[in-house]
Amino acid sequence: MLRRLAFATLAPLALTAASSSTGLLPVPPLPLLSAPDSLTIVVADAGSAEADGTFRLECGGTPGGTHPAAENACKRLEEFAVAGTNPFAPVPKDQICTQQYGGPATARVTGDWQGRTIDARFSRANGCEIGRWDTLRPVLPRVQG
Repeated sequence: MLRRLAFATLAPLALTAASSSTGLLPVPPLPLLSAPDSLTIVVADAGSAEADGTFRLECGGTPGGTHPAAENACKRLEEFAVAGTNPFAPVPKDQICTQQYGGPATARVTGDWQGRTIDARFSRANGCEIGRWDTLRPVLPRVQG
């Protein structure tokens, strides 16, 4: 939405400059003002050496960073953005959750996503937390429970 707002606000300026009587060529569009998404994901006790560790995920333009599934992770985050949902929101305190244990895996996600500062913690301590983790795959890894 910020991108559309930036374009809608700045496009008339480019058209005004292009239509001036100086004979100059049209002004190229200005770069979008939104910064790319940048997250750090720290995973521990996931059950495999490939899943545990600290990974950078860069989205916006070409996916990058050290995340092992950067392209698919960025696609998943884009799905949340299009739907207008926040995958980093905690489980509501009054939520009733099944008492099942999904294993010792934990994750912390920090950084910037969709113009928001993110600092979210994930576990697999109960059914709600397991569902929250699984919904965010492949940003978070598949784990052995």
